[in-house]
Amino acid sequence: MDPQSAWITTPLTAGLLRGALEVERTEHGILPHRLPAAARAQCADAQLASAESQPSGVRLAFRTRATAVELDTLPTKRQYVGAPPRPDGVYDLVVDGRLTAQATVTGGHTLIVDLTDGTTEHRPGRPGTLRFTDLPEGAKDIEIWLPHNETTELVALRTDAPVEPAPDAGRRVWLHHGSSISHGSDAASPTAVWPALAASLGGVELINLGLGGSAVLDPFTARVLRDTPADLISVKIGINLVNADLMRLRAFTPAVHGFLDTIREGHPTTPLLVVSPILCPMHEDTPGPSAPDLGGLGGGRLRFVPMGDPAEVAGGKLTLRVIRDELARIVAQRAAEDPALHYLDGRELYGEDDVEELPLPDQLHPDAATHRRMGERFAALAFAEGGAFG
Repeated sequence: MDPQSAWITTPLTAGLLRGALEVERTEHGILPHRLPAAARAQCADAQLASAESQPSGVRLAFRTRATAVELDTLPTKRQYVGAPPRPDGVYDLVVDGRLTAQATVTGGHTLIVDLTDGTTEHRPGRPGTLRFTDLPEGAKDIEIWLPHNETTELVALRTDAPVEPAPDAGRRVWLHHGSSISHGSDAASPTAVWPALAASLGGVELINLGLGGSAVLDPFTARVLRDTPADLISVKIGINLVNADLMRLRAFTPAVHGFLDTIREGHPTTPLLVVSPILCPMHEDTPGPSAPDLGGLGGGRLRFVPMGDPAEVAGGKLTLRVIRDELARIVAQRAAEDPALHYLDGRELYGEDDVEELPLPDQLHPDAATHRRMGERFAALAFAEGGAFG
């Protein structure tokens, strides 16, 4: 940017955001939320509060002739006691639908997490600035995808030409709910999270309600899905119910029915795809809960181990195999009167044939390469002609 040029500061508003369901005004700027306040008020769980405020799938979207963009943000970064520092969250710049640059913001708040006793400590920090320069001349549509794994307050947006909200491209809106795997886990960047990649390949607008640790059939989440305008809906159910050891089969079946009933109250004929868990060898036949194995934490390696006993399945404990069988049965039963309801076995996204080539690094979450494979496969299965969203 020419140093003689004057920056134009554009007020940050909900109108410049996509993928967020609510925006909170803070002392610094705005904080995107993926669950509205009414839903957040019904659950005091710190894990959920952290997950929904991490802006997976949320992006600034605007049209401009600017060739330089600056964005001030105040991230909250997690740091685990005894582990090396985590890498800074990545911001993806997408220009006219093409990923063209990436950047990070240093500093910000730090949340110190001690996995041995579950305590946390919040250390305040200062905003930082990311810059994108040498953008192409002429009018263009710009998206800045926010880090999927860092709570991010937006402080200021500056450009060297005026900004207006991006026009509606007329694409269908896909509303997706799932666990940390849908949230992003170990994806390389926000546009590489598997639902984001699938949305790009499918030519749809994504609202990602992947909530790390919190895909547990909460009624308030079902009501959010019910009340959010969407052309396509998917719910990925299973892994969090097992690794939290949250319910037994007796409660699971009516909870799934209730969850789907609530969604159908607001979307009676919208294509609705139920996705069962991807393969996770440690919980295929062994119930939860899962627990962190902290032995390798100092070397930056966190692994999870199952704490349940396969013998407990007879008493109603859930495993991934039990959940898949029951979800397939429920969907088949309901689809007799609901032709827009569909089922996808998660092992078609990541299954037995993938484990040796792309093992789950911590035994629970897929890595960056697996996110790409899952996104490509979901697009091929769901968005193709004859697929649930075709």
